[in-house]
Parts: sequence; C-alpha cells; structure tokens
Amino acid sequence: MERNFASPTFPKLTKLSKVRRRELTDEENDELREAFELFDNDKDNELDYHEFKVALRALGFDIHKAEAQKLMRDYDRQGKNKITYNDFHEIAAEMMLQRDSRDEILKAFKLFDDDEAGKISLKKLRRVARELGDNVNEDELKAMIDEFDLDGDGEINFDEFLAMLNSD
Repeated sequence: MERNFASPTFPKLTKLSKVRRRELTDEENDELREAFELFDNDKDNELDYHEFKVALRALGFDIHKAEAQKLMRDYDRQGKNKITYNDFHEIAAEMMLQRDSRDEILKAFKLFDDDEAGKISLKKLRRVARELGDNVNEDELKAMIDEFDLDGDGEINFDEFLAMLNSD
C-alpha cells in the first residue's frame, strides 16, 4: 500500500519530487570558460586529453584516466581526439550540477542527523517535525521510516535517504 504523508515538514514523502535541477550561475559559466581557455595550451579552441583532464582537475574534479578517455571518445565528434568548448561545458556543467545536488542532499540529511550517527531515527524525525511545527502523529512517523528503511534496522541511513528522494 502506498502512503502519502503530506505535511509542511515532509511534503510528499512517498513520492518526493527529485531535487530541483538548477542552472549554472553566470559565475560558474565564467569559471568553465576560464578553465577551458587557460588549459587550451595551443589556443585551437579545443582540448586534447591532457588539457581536458587538467582543466577538469582545476575545477575540482579528479576523474580517473579511463573515465576521461571515455568522455573524450563520447564527445569527439570530428575524430581528432579533441573536444570543443561546447562539449567541455556540457561535461563540466553536468559534473558541477551532480556535485552540488549531492552536497545539498547531504546538508538536508545532516539536519535530521544532528548527532552525526549516520542514521535518521524515529526520535530524530520527531524532533525535526516538532521544530518545524508539523503535527505528524507517531504512527505516521513510524510508517515513514518503515517505508524507506531498506535494511530493516529501524532507521534511515544516507543511502536510504537518497533512494527516498529519488523514488518515483
């Protein structure tokens, strides 16, 4: 049976909408442009494998050689072992958005996990509901945990929290 727990604290816990996809800010777009231009050593408006990997590293992404090579193959439309700025922007923007999304989810998890035990217990869920002035009864709180507690330990860990947010 699907439950729908609608409340100010837990907007729709069984089918939480996915974390809203944001766009890059002008500053982030400028950062991508600057990284591309800085590491386009031969100024041909394309990045080879080494330039690409160093540019991503400068943006804070430490990707493995195999992953960088795969991205190069996937985006090398001219068969020159190089990628254009538009392709670089697409790749790096997606990486930035994924990183930011996970960071935001972790922040939300930590609001519940105030003792940093790595779990959201019934007690913690009750505390957050109370702090937010949400009048959710004990049975509803228990049902929320039961629905998303995949390992059966009576608490929600970060992976279960992620699964809950991504549930359709």
